Amino acid sequence: MSQVTEAEAGGDSSALRLRITEIFYSLQGESRTSGYATVFIRLTGCPLRCEYCDTTYAFKGGEWFSFDNILTKVKKYNTKYITVTGGEPLAQKKCTDLLKILCDEGYEVSLETSGALDISEVDKRVSRVMDLKTPASKEENKNHYGNIDLLTQHDQLKFVICDRNDYEWAVAKIKEYDLLSKCEVLFSTSHQQLKPQTLADWILEDQLAVRFQMQLHKYLWNDEPGR
Repeated sequence: MSQVTEAEAGGDSSALRLRITEIFYSLQGESRTSGYATVFIRLTGCPLRCEYCDTTYAFKGGEWFSFDNILTKVKKYNTKYITVTGGEPLAQKKCTDLLKILCDEGYEVSLETSGALDISEVDKRVSRVMDLKTPASKEENKNHYGNIDLLTQHDQLKFVICDRNDYEWAVAKIKEYDLLSKCEVLFSTSHQQLKPQTLADWILEDQLAVRFQMQLHKYLWNDEPGR
């Protein structure tokens, strides 16, 4: 499923609604807001099939939610942090409209995106947490490198590292694109493929100025959906 089309939305190009897999309240497990209570809005659909994907249940299905219904659900929770994720949220064109509305409502909004789709239309108030897909993901060829020039210090660039080759590839990309001057760079391991301690040791050995992170939710709740 690469994109939810207007035809699938009922043919009404003005309909303000999105196909949603789940809306839930939890602690943010990664990125610079790790540990903060956050509402997650998980959109349905993704054009990628990464080897390590932990949200395959979001590839299809879901339910249509109007923007009003989304906001009603979000407002039940006492938090200023909202994360829009997927799947690949930008596969639904109206995602950018939702992001703007959430910012207008005063929330601190982050977008988790694969880096395969153009981020230029995303509201600049949104913190874009963008992946560069490594070789072991099997989706390296989907990277949209033009996005890198759009990143600012408000954004974050994430590498999910599966093995030593991925690590060396990521270090090379940091140098090639001068990534540390553009935004914060995050390194995390593919859960159960690479020990976190191993990645931490590599970073320290190379004195690499990246943020090491672990997916907090996987250790607290064993990666249960909706947590």
